[in-house]
Amino acid sequence: MTGIPRSSARCAAPRRRLRRGVLLPAALMLVTSCSTGSDSGKAGADGAGDPLFPRLGNGGYDVQHYGLTLDYEPEGNRLHATAVITARATQDLDAFNLDLKGMKVRDARVDGKPAGTARKGTELTVTPGTTLDKGREFQTVVVYEGVPKEITDADGESLEGWVETDSGAAALGEPTGSMAWFPGNHHPSDKAAYDIEVTVPKGYTAVANGELKRKEVRGDRATFSWHNPEPMASYLASVVVNEFEVTTTKAGDLPVYIATHPEEPAAGPRMAKLLPRAIDWASGLFGPYPFSSAGAVVDHNEYVDYALETQTKPYFDEAPTDAIVVHEVAHQWFGNSVTPRTWRDMWLSESFAQYAEWMWEEKEGGRPVQRIFDDFYSGKDPESSGIWAFPPGDPTPETISDPPVYRRGAMLLHELRRGVGDGVFFAIVRKWVADHRHGNGDTAEFVALCEERAGRSLKPLFDKWLWGEGRP
Repeated sequence: MTGIPRSSARCAAPRRRLRRGVLLPAALMLVTSCSTGSDSGKAGADGAGDPLFPRLGNGGYDVQHYGLTLDYEPEGNRLHATAVITARATQDLDAFNLDLKGMKVRDARVDGKPAGTARKGTELTVTPGTTLDKGREFQTVVVYEGVPKEITDADGESLEGWVETDSGAAALGEPTGSMAWFPGNHHPSDKAAYDIEVTVPKGYTAVANGELKRKEVRGDRATFSWHNPEPMASYLASVVVNEFEVTTTKAGDLPVYIATHPEEPAAGPRMAKLLPRAIDWASGLFGPYPFSSAGAVVDHNEYVDYALETQTKPYFDEAPTDAIVVHEVAHQWFGNSVTPRTWRDMWLSESFAQYAEWMWEEKEGGRPVQRIFDDFYSGKDPESSGIWAFPPGDPTPETISDPPVYRRGAMLLHELRRGVGDGVFFAIVRKWVADHRHGNGDTAEFVALCEERAGRSLKPLFDKWLWGEGRP
C-alpha cells in the first residue's frame, strides 16, 4: 500500500491507498475463448469482451430485472437464496452463462422448466430444454445456498464480495464482487432494475439499494424488501446486514434512508443534514438527481478500508469526512446513472467524483479549485503522489483505482473547464448526464461531446492529459 492519506473515498483515497482493488482471480484476467461447451454453436459468450477483464459478464442476452430473495443467518454466515433473472435473448441461445463464484446451485429453471447446469470456475452455464430464439424474453430461476465469500484483491490485501464482519456482513461489488452473492451478467454494460428481499434474525437490519417497500417481522425473523426501479450495474448492487440504527429524512421530495452502526452514533444525525445539502448542491451543477431515493450506510467495518458508491446508498466503512460523502454523492450521477461502458472508461466516473470534492472544498471556503490543481501539479499536495504513473485513459486491471484515474483525471477536467470556459464546461457536463441517464458512456463519446460543444478539436488537450505519459 502507498500510504496516501485518507481524505477521499475508496474510489478516491483509502487509508492506505487509492485502490478499490482488482479482485479477480488471475484466471479471469486472461483472454480466453468464449465457448460454453454447447455443441450447437448457439451458446452465449462466457465473457463480455471487456478490454481489461474480458471474462467478466456474458454474451447472448440482456438482463432486464433481478429479483433476489435472500435468507441470511449471520451466525455461521449462511445464505439461502433464489435469483429470478428476467432477460431478453440477443441471439439464438441453446445455452448461456451466468457469473457466480462459490455457492452450491440447488436448482435452475428457464421459463418454469428444468434447465441443465455446469460449473467451471466462476462460470455457471445454463442449458434450457429448448432453444431461446433471438428477441425472446425469458426468465431464469436459480436456487442456491452456501457460505458466501469475500474476493481478495490481486495485491492480496483489499476485500470485496460478501465480506463477513464481526456482527453482520457487507456485500460490495466493485469490480467483481457481486458474483460472490448472486448469479448474473456481471459487467457494467448490462444494467437492470432490482428487487432485493432479505430475511435476517429479528434485531438485525438488512439494507439494499432503492427504497424500502416493506418490513415484516414474523417470529424471530425480519424481512426487508427493497425496490430499485432504475437501471443499475451489478457492481453497484449491495446488501449490508447489521444491528443498525435507522434515520429517515427527506432531500426535497426524495426519501432518504440512513443506516448507522451503533459504534458510529453521531453519523446518523450528521448525515441527515449533510446528504440533502450535498444532493441539492450537486443537482445545481449536474442536473436533477437521477434516482427516486437516496441514503447511506455508515458501518464500523474493520475488514475494508474504503467507501463505495453503491447505488442510492453509498457504503462507508466508518463515519466519513464531508469530502468522502460529496465524492460518493457525485457518483450517483457519474458512475451510477452514467456508468462506464467498459472498465477502461473508469476515469469518467472517478475523475468527476474527485473534481466534485475540489469544487466542494472551494464552496466551503477552502482552497479554490485552481489552487488545488496547482498544488497537485507541483507535488505540494500530499495526495499528489503517483498521479503521473500512467495515463488515466489507459489503466491496467491492477491500476484502475490508482491515483491517475482519480486525480490526474480531475486535473484534466479542470484544464477542459479552463479551456472552454465555465458556461460551456457545465453545459457539457449537464448534457453528458442527460444524454446517458441510466445508461452507459465511454471516452470516445465524451470527447466527441466536448468538441461539439467547444466548436473545435480538443485533441491536444486529451492527448496530453488523458493519454500522455508523465507530467504534461
